[in-house]
Amino acid sequence: MMKKTILILIVALMCGQTAFGWGRRGHEVVIAVAERHLTEKAKANIAKYIAHDLKKESVWMDEHRRDEDIAYTSAWHVYSTYENHDYDPNPRLYKGDVVHSLKVSEYNLNDYERLTDSAVVFNLRMVLHFVGDLHCPTHSYPHNSNYKWACTLNGKPQKTFHSIYDKMPQWIWKKTQAAEIAEQIDNASKGEIKKIQRGDFHDWAKDCATKSAEIMVWNPIGTETLNPQTVELSRDLVNLQMRNGGYRLAYLLNKYFGK
Repeated sequence: MMKKTILILIVALMCGQTAFGWGRRGHEVVIAVAERHLTEKAKANIAKYIAHDLKKESVWMDEHRRDEDIAYTSAWHVYSTYENHDYDPNPRLYKGDVVHSLKVSEYNLNDYERLTDSAVVFNLRMVLHFVGDLHCPTHSYPHNSNYKWACTLNGKPQKTFHSIYDKMPQWIWKKTQAAEIAEQIDNASKGEIKKIQRGDFHDWAKDCATKSAEIMVWNPIGTETLNPQTVELSRDLVNLQMRNGGYRLAYLLNKYFGK
């Protein structure tokens, strides 16, 4: 009997958004942290669909976002917030956003055994990537603004302020591998981890946006010459967001595949 393939809840239109959250290194770290907290059952069930290292799938959604078949996901890498940091779906309602993408993957993966293998893999790739994007500081667009302006950091021109944080994990950790970074930043107690994992996608978005607002203290929106200490100032925030993203990703994967 052929399994029913369910890929999306709402078909979003193609968009030319060019957001690449965390770059490869940051996404790999989020997954590496999550892998440290997966149950054995979840690992075994996931391996039926992706047998190799999950970190290799970390930026698949970025690399293939222009593919005709999934071009509708191109707008799904960022999200907007109100002034109080609550999630605001309205500016991106027509195109979708990160929160929408996670709701889609949750709907599908909650009952993944009814999907075709290819559909499971696709939705797995979505959750692996978009949880990372949710936690990237420049993916939470503040009220009526974004991070697309050109700027200079320590005398070096940057394409956009957004791109600064896409590269930040690599700048902070240089040649350190994702598994080693995960080992160093995975420092919360079991009780703290449970608190971080509480709530729904809207709660997680508000938490991420509230923490990410700190980058506007160091460099207010539109700043062309950035604070020369931007990288060092961002270290704790970036590590925290990658760590929390890993904890939340582990929670989702255990919920979907650990049954």
